[in-house]
Parts: sequence; C-alpha cells; structure tokens
Amino acid sequence: MSAAARWAPARWAAAALLCAGVAQAEAPPAFPGAPAPIPCGAAPEGMACIPGGAFIRGSETLATARPQAEVWLQTFFMDKNEVTVAAYKACVRQGKCRKAGPKYADFSRPTQPINGVSWFDAVQYCEAHGKHLPTEAQWEKAARGTDGRTYPWGDEPADCTRAVIKTEAGRSCGVKKKGSHPEKGRVLAVGGKPAGVYGLFDMAGNSYEWVADWFSDSYAECGAACAGVDPKGPCDGKAPCEGHHQRGVRGGSWYWGPDHARTFYRRQHLPKNDPYFHHFGFRCAASVDEAKALTAP
Repeated sequence: MSAAARWAPARWAAAALLCAGVAQAEAPPAFPGAPAPIPCGAAPEGMACIPGGAFIRGSETLATARPQAEVWLQTFFMDKNEVTVAAYKACVRQGKCRKAGPKYADFSRPTQPINGVSWFDAVQYCEAHGKHLPTEAQWEKAARGTDGRTYPWGDEPADCTRAVIKTEAGRSCGVKKKGSHPEKGRVLAVGGKPAGVYGLFDMAGNSYEWVADWFSDSYAECGAACAGVDPKGPCDGKAPCEGHHQRGVRGGSWYWGPDHARTFYRRQHLPKNDPYFHHFGFRCAASVDEAKALTAP
C-alpha cells in the first residue's frame, strides 16, 4: 500500500465531504488539542532529534499491528545506536546499574549492543543517564519516519547490506559465533550498517530492543491508551497494570529473518527476562526537557 493510501480517519472525512459536493468544507483537525511541535534545539551527544508531529503507525498486514492509524508525538530525541556492552559495563562500575548481560559466548565485545538484560535493567540505565526508555510509539516513529515505510530505509527488501538479520547465509548474515553452536551467530558491532531515517543505526536487526509499554495483542485491543497524542500504552506504562504482564520489544535481531525487521513488527516478553531468558537490548530516548538538561553547560 502506498503512503498516499494510508489516510487517517479525519482525511477520509474530508474526502467524503468533497465527494458530496461540499468543496469548501475543511477537515476537522486530526489531533484536537495537540500542542505545537517544539523545535529540536541542540541534540545531546550520540542522539538525533525526531521532530514533533503525526506519523503512520501500525499495519493492516499484521494482526498485532492493527489498525494502521496516525499518532501524534511531541518532539523527542533518540540514541543513534543501541547501548553497547562497554557503555553498560561503565554504568555498572559507576554503581548506577545492576550487573546484567549476555549468557552466550562471543556476545561481550565492547562495541556489540548489550543484550540479555531485563526491562528493568534497561529502564535503570536510561534513567541513570537522564533519559527514558522510549515508548513503543516513539520507537516506531524513530524507526520508520512519517510515511509508513516498511523498513528504516524504505520499502526495499531487507538484506545483509542493510541489516544484521538471518538470511540464506545464516544467522547474523552468516557470521559465526565462537564457542558452541557457532551457527546461532551473534550480534555485530553497532553502527555497522547504513543509517535509516533520522540517522539512526540498527533500528532493524542486530539486537531486539525493549520499549516502555505494556504489550497488548493489538492496537485495537489497547484502544485509547495506544491512540491520539503521545500514547504510552496500557496504564501509561505504570505498574501494576491489570491484565498485562509482558513488555514490548521491537526491531528484530541477528537471530530472525526480514519479517521481524519490519518497522511495525511487534513482540513481547516478561520484563524480568526470566525464567525464559532472551538476548534483548535497548536504546534510550530523551524528551525536549531531558535533552536541555543533558546539553546544559
């Protein structure tokens, strides 16, 4: 489906008025009460600005991502890279983060994305650095921009020139890991593939990334909590949240194929990452106010 065909309900209403001959009628605002987008200003080191405004979220081609709709987000900033092993270990040494990380051999190189951490570890790291774990809506806009693209680079198929994924060559594009089961592959150094929209790296593939929201089986099931202006998902992401026990992860990984690398692909897992351990990583986001604090003299 082309981007032009992905109209929000408000635009459908405008089209209906025109077809009825009410040519001078104006469409109601898509997001009543949405504030004016805040200018980006200075970006903290290692972060990129995601300008405020609407974007196309979700997809009708995936049950968990329905319905496709426009969502409005205020300006925010996103880490250009996934948090690395070196950065996470530095936080542990400083006493600001819990010791956590990989359980596979050959996953602890300094420039690899940290993985095998819990959702709580990710939240703690981001807060320790004056940031926050991105909401699912923030993550998706940062991955796909405003035009509903399938991948961070556009709609061209995912392959090893663009992302660290599983292909015919094998997991992690055929790169073997050391130790047992080398065919399972490993995460590669961050930033090794071309940047996508907004200059962010590895928003498709390499390491799955935790997001802040509680997971719902679809946006339709989530309802108003996942719609409108700056949605944060069920219970605004706060705990406890009745009926919700898993948090979201996004972006695909070295272990999975191109379908997992789509910008709208959704997955969930227990926030403790236990007893079913997975090698998920993360990156952090910053609001405009958080960014100002981080760039202040």
